[in-house]
Amino acid sequence: MTKETNDRRYTSFADLAKAMGTNPADLRKQYLDKAIADANGEGSDPRPTWMREERKADLAQRKEMEERDRENEIADMMREDTVCDSFHEAFGDVGALSILEIGDAPQELDMPEPAEAQAECHAIVTTIFDLFRDTRLEPSAQAIAWGIVNSFHYEAQKLANEEDRLSGELQDMARRPDPSEIYATELEDLQLRAQTKLEQRSAIECMRDYAADCYRSQTGRPWSAARGSKVSSVTTASQIASADFLKARATALREKRNPTGPIVVFSGGQEWHDFQQLYARLDQIKARIPSMTLCTTGQRKGCDAIAAAWAANNGVPLVAFVPNSNRYGKSAGFRRNEQLLNLNPVEAIVCQGTGIQLNLLEELKRKNVPTHAFPISGQAPIAADTKRQAWG
Repeated sequence: MTKETNDRRYTSFADLAKAMGTNPADLRKQYLDKAIADANGEGSDPRPTWMREERKADLAQRKEMEERDRENEIADMMREDTVCDSFHEAFGDVGALSILEIGDAPQELDMPEPAEAQAECHAIVTTIFDLFRDTRLEPSAQAIAWGIVNSFHYEAQKLANEEDRLSGELQDMARRPDPSEIYATELEDLQLRAQTKLEQRSAIECMRDYAADCYRSQTGRPWSAARGSKVSSVTTASQIASADFLKARATALREKRNPTGPIVVFSGGQEWHDFQQLYARLDQIKARIPSMTLCTTGQRKGCDAIAAAWAANNGVPLVAFVPNSNRYGKSAGFRRNEQLLNLNPVEAIVCQGTGIQLNLLEELKRKNVPTHAFPISGQAPIAADTKRQAWG
């Protein structure tokens, strides 16, 4: 018979926690709380005050990271249990048959499960950030994730072009009716191919928009396409290239590529930190003009990026007018200003930047467009934490 002693050894932190009637997360919280109390001088820590202050800051940061990890864990659990309606619509509401390529026979091919599609789409984007975080590769995470979303966008555009082509052929055949059996078979196959492309495009657009939301949650910035239009029924803020917007405005071929709301122009410099005052003014304008369409000067940082983030959060259509430097050279910015003025905007916001913003401000005033001008000196002081991040 072996004599029982008080020397009980544990091979893992989890076993020790179980024996103490708690769990590892609670133990870590208790440890951090006690350490913070010691750093505040509430315990018996004999170290000098300056050492306790450094320890206090370090422990507070660790506690914040623990809480953030727990929040992310809860969010992941909720996400696993909740599938967006857009995935149910795009992946669940499809026809029984499909034709993938010309000459193929109709096949019964299923779509991926909506829950699996959403989960894998989330994993594709967020895994890059999780893998690179706190390593020397972290600066590359945003660029790679942007490319992933852009790959969905490129494929959606390609499918949309094929869908348009097949729909045109279908319309041509419908104009030339033929009583023969061959004609009926070809018409049915063409219609099924067009329907298949529509279903493929809807699914890829759904994944693109969800991946863009994941990109925004990780970076704090809205995703925008390098070129072309990003338009779908489930997007929160349509990023529409100016060429597509102007063409659709003239021809009115597609309503969703042609925002019909009153135009509000927004422009500003690339150096700007006080987003609260811009958000507040945009909120006021949207309260007066609920159906507004926001047109920016298309810069990827500074004021235009702030406006893009606001539009994404508030479901406002956004049109990014990027200057055509290849065609107009140094005068491209001023040509772009002319395009904005020709839209007959009902209101405008201009933040101090370069001579291009000054020119736009003067032209808006000349056309008697109500304009809100924000000088650089009118910004709120930059927060201390932001300064430290900027200084590294």
